[in-house]
Amino acid sequence: MSVALKHEGEHEAHHQELSPLRRPLIEGRKTYGDVTTDICSLMERKPGGLWWAAFITSLTIFLAGAIATTYTVTTGIGTWGLNKTVGWAFDITNFVFWIGIGHAGTFISAILFLFNQKWRTSVNRSAEAMTLIAVMCAGIFPIIHMGRPWLFYWVLPYPNQRGSLWVNFRSPLLWDFFAISTYFIISAVFWYLGLVPDLATARDRIRSKWRHALYRVMSLGWNGSNRTWSRYETVYLILAALATPLVLSVHSIVSFDFATSVIPGWHSTIFPPYFVAGAVFSGFAMVMTLMILVRKLMKLEAYITPQHLENMCKVTLLTGSIVTVAYLTEAFIGFYSGNPNEMFVIINRAMGPYSWAYWTMVTCNAIVPQFFWFKKARTSIPMIFVLSILINVGMWFERFVIIVTSLHRDFLPSSWAMYTPTVTEIVIMLGSFGLFFTLFLLFLRIFPVISMNEVKGVLHYARD
Repeated sequence: MSVALKHEGEHEAHHQELSPLRRPLIEGRKTYGDVTTDICSLMERKPGGLWWAAFITSLTIFLAGAIATTYTVTTGIGTWGLNKTVGWAFDITNFVFWIGIGHAGTFISAILFLFNQKWRTSVNRSAEAMTLIAVMCAGIFPIIHMGRPWLFYWVLPYPNQRGSLWVNFRSPLLWDFFAISTYFIISAVFWYLGLVPDLATARDRIRSKWRHALYRVMSLGWNGSNRTWSRYETVYLILAALATPLVLSVHSIVSFDFATSVIPGWHSTIFPPYFVAGAVFSGFAMVMTLMILVRKLMKLEAYITPQHLENMCKVTLLTGSIVTVAYLTEAFIGFYSGNPNEMFVIINRAMGPYSWAYWTMVTCNAIVPQFFWFKKARTSIPMIFVLSILINVGMWFERFVIIVTSLHRDFLPSSWAMYTPTVTEIVIMLGSFGLFFTLFLLFLRIFPVISMNEVKGVLHYARD
């Protein structure tokens, strides 16, 4: 009798009329069974040739980066293009870039969850995974910057035999370590908790022995009872509330690496909100890039719809406009202060030897997002894909411009120097991208790419 009622309910769901006021978040009139089958089948079937090609390519690039990193550690920082004037360059640029990329996942999962934005359900799982992987990529660079990375555990506050010899708590390197570790731990717990119901679903239908064993352990004995769901939703809400301040605090702490110094171009109180807006801006651009590829290659057009991409375009437009205002405000403050050193940095960025990087940054970050004012741009998937890539290029150059152009012209002209990255630095940077895509491709194969339990909650969103 229950089976008959279930089929009858699904039949009725197929014939429900759509609301004239709202568009459905999931297309194709999917049933609960369809969602489970569609998402779990992605993990059950063998990977295709395209996945293997992408995985081997990204793994090769990652291994090349690992070799370059090993060469740097064993030989010394002299393998990089740094000099007495430009002591920070590619390494810190990549660090800040990857930390920024990781912000969209927490924003989508925590803040939009607290604001009850139901459109987040199809993209939050991948965005959370992207956050964890991006933070891993970011953590590589401060460890290399320590000089003796095999002693990185010294920054942990653990009982030791060094007496009163402790780390320098005024060092930005230490601030970065605590910011990254806190952000990673909370994000990992939040991501894993959201996975538990879906892992239990996969556990009950998977045939592979090693996968069944993995999902059985990771699902923590989930039985789907009313009491279990009640406790789960309570804890999920608490974690979302805890993760929300991290979106603001982590990149603010990273901005203090610069803002607490006395270097012209860095000594600005606008950096914390400016960095936070830029982080969400670049993070959403990366989420859109990945989601467009995932929806096409994994045939998830019914779940990741143009409406999802359009909503993310609107957030990108908002944060991109905030970044544009920050650029203008920074220039205004520099000239209004009357400080000749601040004015020189601004003019040098726009007209100096690195002006090509500055105008690349302005074009990609201030002009490109303005296309999202137009609905045709927000609903054209090829255009969204191109614009999102340009935004990420611009955000990388933003960090490069902030760091290098503020350092390469010192207070004394006799200290002026130019910076050119070496092959080793470029390979390390590419290796971090290789690590990112390698881990993301593995995530697509091992875990549910879309949150089944949350998508099922919005199946009837626009049905009368």
